[in-house]
Amino acid sequence: MLKLFEYNWQVRQDWFNWCQDVSEEELLKKRTGGIGGILHTLFHIADVEFSWISGLQGKPEFTDPFDSYASLQKVKDLSARFHNEIRPFVMSWTPEMEFKELSELTSKGETVIFKYGEIMRHVIAHEIHHIGQLSVWSREVGKFPVTADFIRRGLF
Repeated sequence: MLKLFEYNWQVRQDWFNWCQDVSEEELLKKRTGGIGGILHTLFHIADVEFSWISGLQGKPEFTDPFDSYASLQKVKDLSARFHNEIRPFVMSWTPEMEFKELSELTSKGETVIFKYGEIMRHVIAHEIHHIGQLSVWSREVGKFPVTADFIRRGLF
């Protein structure tokens, strides 16, 4: 599982680098599907990862709106800050943590219980899902997408 987090972090950084040559107008443009646009999607990916893993650590989730971070540099900085805060937890993952439980109260007042391992895998799959959307949108911008290959990334 750790290798998939490392993969996601590398791919996210590759997307930030990809964005350097794209106009702010294109990065902010509303698009069909997903969260709405390239930069907003990168913000959303970092937000969801941070919020879930913060929850596993008993810390509050992130609730700031995208509008407060609507520039490439601000989203990159936020993602880097989040990464520094959650990386130690991810790196210290042990098999014993798999079935620990996190309970949340729904808006209807019902308690929902999630296993830690379930949440960690959700976070991984969530980012991969949105990276696929970025790949489609990159073609609309007229650029090749970042490679989604797991191999040739030096992870092993």
